[in-house]
Amino acid sequence: MLKQYLQFKLSQKLSPQQIQLMKLIQLPTQAFEQRLKQELEENPALESGKEQLEDLDDVFDNSNDFEDDNESINADDINVDDYLSDDDVPDYRTQANNYSSDDEEKTMPYAAGTSFTQHLINQLNTFRLTDDEFDIAEFLVGSIDESGYIRRKLIDIMDDLAFTQNIYTTEAEIEKVLKIVHQLDPAGVGARSLQECLSIQLHRKEKRPDVELAIDIIDNAFEKFTKKHYKKLLQKFDITEQQLKDAIDEIEHLNPKPGGSYSGNNRIVEHVVPDFAIKIVDGELELTLNGRNAPELHVSREYNNMLKGYKESKDKSKSQKDAVMFIKQKLDAAKWFIDAIKQRQQTLFVTMSAIMHYQKEYFLSGDERKLRPMILKDIADEIEMDVSTVSRVANSKYVDTPYGTKLIKEFFSESMTNDQGEEVSTREIKKILETVIEDENKRKPLTDEALAKILKEKGYPIARRTVAKYREQLDIPVARLRKKI
Repeated sequence: MLKQYLQFKLSQKLSPQQIQLMKLIQLPTQAFEQRLKQELEENPALESGKEQLEDLDDVFDNSNDFEDDNESINADDINVDDYLSDDDVPDYRTQANNYSSDDEEKTMPYAAGTSFTQHLINQLNTFRLTDDEFDIAEFLVGSIDESGYIRRKLIDIMDDLAFTQNIYTTEAEIEKVLKIVHQLDPAGVGARSLQECLSIQLHRKEKRPDVELAIDIIDNAFEKFTKKHYKKLLQKFDITEQQLKDAIDEIEHLNPKPGGSYSGNNRIVEHVVPDFAIKIVDGELELTLNGRNAPELHVSREYNNMLKGYKESKDKSKSQKDAVMFIKQKLDAAKWFIDAIKQRQQTLFVTMSAIMHYQKEYFLSGDERKLRPMILKDIADEIEMDVSTVSRVANSKYVDTPYGTKLIKEFFSESMTNDQGEEVSTREIKKILETVIEDENKRKPLTDEALAKILKEKGYPIARRTVAKYREQLDIPVARLRKKI
């Protein structure tokens, strides 16, 4: 049976402005600049530059003159400061901005280049090929990924040639043309597997005993080589340990990703723009916010005058009223956006300042072993903000330190207790683990169990499974694959 009833419920919802502010905080410098450019294009009442309106406050103080229209927007109702901070007066209202126009990063032009695919096609023009062979070769080159490999089966390529190029051929013909593609530079391009890639490169080398042996190993004992079964290789080829070592050295100097060696490719290069800079001045840490995060914005004087002109007008038509509502909405939006930018600056600076002081020992020394255990809640409690706000700042922002540009979230780590009952960062343990593996005897690499025992002796009682997890996070292979002769 259906019933109707009334229910009262209290709930908190973020306003659209607050949601947009959260998105602004999350943006890194370059994305923030794009968002700023978009806002300047969409809102004609918002302008960039140093011009300030002395009578701007009067415009908004008298906004009640237009409250007879329900479409009115009152920017003063959006209390952004209360949402992000409990401070009655945010610091940015009492401090000068900590940036200078001299600090601005200058844009750098990029030279146009030839794409990797075009580079290979240009080489094809030096071969004598029939029209069909050239079309097949061009299709094969187009199937090469950025690492330099063809990841598809020839039978699939044969089908695609028939359907898309109207070329009916055979696998044998494609294989024949593929051999021509294998002659292109860089050596190894067009290979279908790592084994074939290494083999192509070795066959191009001058035939020396160590190269001949390396070819034999790759072509006939690739699995034993990848698994580092050196004793089996010594027995199979009846060679000395030194001969095997020379052959392996030859293989290790090959390029497993020939496509990556082409410097003229047109892949988009991502440039990291630090959002903060930390310097050591007289033994103390100094934090600055990138000037590109602190643009100078003001409300358009022209729009302000249009609004004042309407107030002074005696005859107010319906069309004038509609126009002035549009103007007021744009002015309100501009005022809110300027306040949101200031709040963004404040939030970024306060959060990074708390992180810097929390990890003061690390920033003064650069020693990762001095990184303290730190989670998002530690910083959130320190600055009295929500964990999600700290997360937005940490996940996508970079800081320029005396030891390189670092992603802020890298300073966060879980803690564990050492044998003395002290809380230590897992980053510290990983650094020690990395050092132990670097110093091990590569002829007899340490197993995870042996590494766990060494760490325990150093005062870090962790299980073998945890050692394996940390080793994988450091992208270090198992003991068998670290073995050298």
